[in-house]
Amino acid sequence: MVIPPPVRPPRITQFLKPYVLKMHFTNKYVSAQVIHTPTATVVSSASSQEKALRSSLETSRDVAAAAKIGKILAERLLLKDIPAVSVHLKREQKYHGKVKAVIDSIREAGVKLL
Repeated sequence: MVIPPPVRPPRITQFLKPYVLKMHFTNKYVSAQVIHTPTATVVSSASSQEKALRSSLETSRDVAAAAKIGKILAERLLLKDIPAVSVHLKREQKYHGKVKAVIDSIREAGVKLL
């Protein structure tokens, strides 16, 4: 006998999106990307290495650059109709400094965090 999977209410399933935000920080650059986990593909990304962003950033590695990267990434997500993402922090990453700047700017731009 086959047991069917449980049925979730529709208001919950609209926010259960399999998108994960991953961030990477080096001594020179800040980058963030959103990955669609079932297909393991990058949906959207933003980095301080992009030529279009270099002129608008004073430095490419501080908290202000991280906030700008988060804002740009959120705008790109909203253009692709992705309303919510979940955050994946590495073991050494804490919700402080550049990590906080990226996450807060994504939240302020209108993307929900799960």
